[in-house]
Amino acid sequence: MSETVLIPGGRDVRATLDTAASDGSRVDAVVVACPPHPQQGGHRGDERLTAASEALTAIGIDCLRFDYGDWDEGYGESTDADNAVGWAVEHYGGVGLFGFSFGATVALVTAASRPELAGVCALAPTARLNTDVDAVAALDALTDLGVPVRVLYATRDSTADWEPVVERAGTLGVETAAFESDHFFIGRSGAIGDAVAEFFEPLLGGSR
Repeated sequence: MSETVLIPGGRDVRATLDTAASDGSRVDAVVVACPPHPQQGGHRGDERLTAASEALTAIGIDCLRFDYGDWDEGYGESTDADNAVGWAVEHYGGVGLFGFSFGATVALVTAASRPELAGVCALAPTARLNTDVDAVAALDALTDLGVPVRVLYATRDSTADWEPVVERAGTLGVETAAFESDHFFIGRSGAIGDAVAEFFEPLLGGSR
């Protein structure tokens, strides 16, 4: 089941909440999903996000997929993600954060100021969100906070500047997983969904 959610916060942010329960009741765990770059067609219906949602709801975890508000150079988009996390924290006992590409970087940066998160999974993150915001620095902050992180990346990705993130993750002992693919993971959406769900299941799966 799915429903539309309006995320409060002063920007026009709309989301789809995919629920794991089929009887209309609500589980107590959710993963917020951040889409890729909105100026390059990124939106909450992105197939990597929907694949993650399908895998999560199959194991009893809801998924909140949202669209960013008006383009704001990464700053407003990070605010949108933070507001979506805030909504999730108010409605669920356990909250995780996931993102793909630009959205993966948004997820890492947002999670760095959200110690209450159960974990964050970043798929093909870029090294920087903009000139001021660094995903590598966010990894350091997350390690200091003790928030579990998993970085998923494609070995043939020539689109995103993912190498600095993966290298820093290795230095910090952050879990990484490689896929033999390009940036878009064509034909690998099911495997991506499984990898996301496997990460969050021990962190959130018991929160029914």
